[in-house]
Amino acid sequence: MSFLFLSKLLPLFVYPLGLSCLLLLVALWLFWRRSRWTFVPILVAFLILVTTGNVRFSNNLVKSLEWKYLPSENLPLAEAIVVLGGATRNDEPPRIIPDMSDRGDRLLYAAKLYKDGVAPLIILTGGRIQWYGGESSEARSMATILELMGIPRDVMILESRSLNTYENAVYTKEILNQKNIKQILLVTSATHMPRSLAIFKKQGINAIPAPTDFMISERNLIENQFSTESRILSYIPDTESLDRTTQALKEYIGTFIYRLRGWL
Repeated sequence: MSFLFLSKLLPLFVYPLGLSCLLLLVALWLFWRRSRWTFVPILVAFLILVTTGNVRFSNNLVKSLEWKYLPSENLPLAEAIVVLGGATRNDEPPRIIPDMSDRGDRLLYAAKLYKDGVAPLIILTGGRIQWYGGESSEARSMATILELMGIPRDVMILESRSLNTYENAVYTKEILNQKNIKQILLVTSATHMPRSLAIFKKQGINAIPAPTDFMISERNLIENQFSTESRILSYIPDTESLDRTTQALKEYIGTFIYRLRGWL
């Protein structure tokens, strides 16, 4: 199996939901064996879901990533804006145009930076993993959406080969070398920025972080202090918090694996 496939498959069994499912399978096996330890994996699965689905836990875990690089209102001028893939869904039926995913803020922010005159070029980097379907690359989908926002097509450079963040950096560097571009603004989701920036710098790219798509605001960190009702609700696990925890764990696991491979 390829590294790409394994990198997508194996972490699923470490994320809270996948790990809990594995523990429940163990519990079923122990029950079938009439073991008196059946309750242990059930209890552990319950604790995992209650903890990782807790809004306070997830908010602070996500904050540990997102707040490493806070955005600046006065970004320095650069020669290009590099936008990482992951912000779109392909234009497959019944869609008639590409959709923006929940990371679509990357494109909104890139469009704003360009219109503010921060950089004259936008490099869109991202292919499309075939088993996820679709013929069009993420770069092409992003270009279509940016055109709908009024960004001229001739200021965009598409990099459509990369299938992960490491390849984003490698193939982007080739473009930068060809265009003799020395400094870029790196646009990606705030949770993704620490790993992405480290990878780009490992490639010798002078990248200035321009994070967006923040999940955690200052209000999120104190909102459960406003009333007794909100404090009570904060102890009840929910799917949004579970998803946020999973996204943060994905970045920490990715950082660990990429470091082992010498990519950052």
